[in-house]
Amino acid sequence: MHTAAKLGLYAAGAAAVFAVALTAAPLIIPADASAAWTSNEDEHMDTTDAGHGGHGAAAASASPADDVRGLSVSHSGYTLTSLSAPGEAGEQGELAFRITDAAGDPLTDYETSHEKDLHLIVVRADGANFRHVHPRHDGDGGWSIPFAFDAAGTYRVFADFVPSEHGETVTLTSTVDVAGGFAPAPITADRAITTVDGLTVEVEGELVSGAESELTFTVTRDGEPVTTLEPYLGAYGHLVALRQGDLAYLHVHPMGEPGDGETEPGPEIAFMATAPTAGRYLLYLDLQLDGQVRTVPFVLTASAGSTDAAGDHAHDGGESHDAPAEEGTDTHGDTDSHGEGH
Repeated sequence: MHTAAKLGLYAAGAAAVFAVALTAAPLIIPADASAAWTSNEDEHMDTTDAGHGGHGAAAASASPADDVRGLSVSHSGYTLTSLSAPGEAGEQGELAFRITDAAGDPLTDYETSHEKDLHLIVVRADGANFRHVHPRHDGDGGWSIPFAFDAAGTYRVFADFVPSEHGETVTLTSTVDVAGGFAPAPITADRAITTVDGLTVEVEGELVSGAESELTFTVTRDGEPVTTLEPYLGAYGHLVALRQGDLAYLHVHPMGEPGDGETEPGPEIAFMATAPTAGRYLLYLDLQLDGQVRTVPFVLTASAGSTDAAGDHAHDGGESHDAPAEEGTDTHGDTDSHGEGH
């Protein structure tokens, strides 16, 4: 056989092997590693004009699936660094971290959002042991709060804030491994009704990928509507929604606010939420009553919308025994900037 022919066969074989490798990669590479690589690649793409009439492939391919937060330790030039926390379940200690800007300098100027300069969400990778707390800022980019983990496992830490110079919300995330006996609590069904501390809350509304949806939570006690909800973080409720699997942080906005002349203190609390993709989402509703903040967990499945190429996912609805937090207890554990519980 001629040399040129041999080289041609070799090149064709190499191309075939490369194609097989690309096909098999998603089956071999861990999902969390793949998500991290994708996030890092996105950070290096010029998407400044995306969604604002910009040109190029990034602007043309922009979709709700790309508009997710909380998947990277760095975003928009800001970085969550120097994270430290207790290393064993039950150990009393301090959760601390720093926020730096693109030059590596400490970020010190924040815009107040929902009555706080920074919101910290801590949740185990399986969705359990959710906590929403507010650490203290030392004025030089450092944040800290007294903290203890109730159970072992790998935890995600989300810092949600608005840099004054940036003017838009940034959500950064990192992980903490907590030693001890680990008992995973996998979530296998939707949950639309939850009872916590005698309060029963039911959510109505459908999540549809790629579209904004209204979710309405109705609060009752002993079968009677609760109409004495107290303002919390500038609203009668605060909602955090995370995508199961990678815990992507969703955009959620309350409808109305206390004192606007229209929004009542219960029994209904309404939010607008956008699910970027089809699949299951973990929801955590914080509400305040009788001076106590409670976290009420839910699980909903978003169906595939017109912009989602994934297959349809049925909305199971109804009550189940699976939840992203411990049932029947106050899972909030919130602490203000002085380390005092609510």
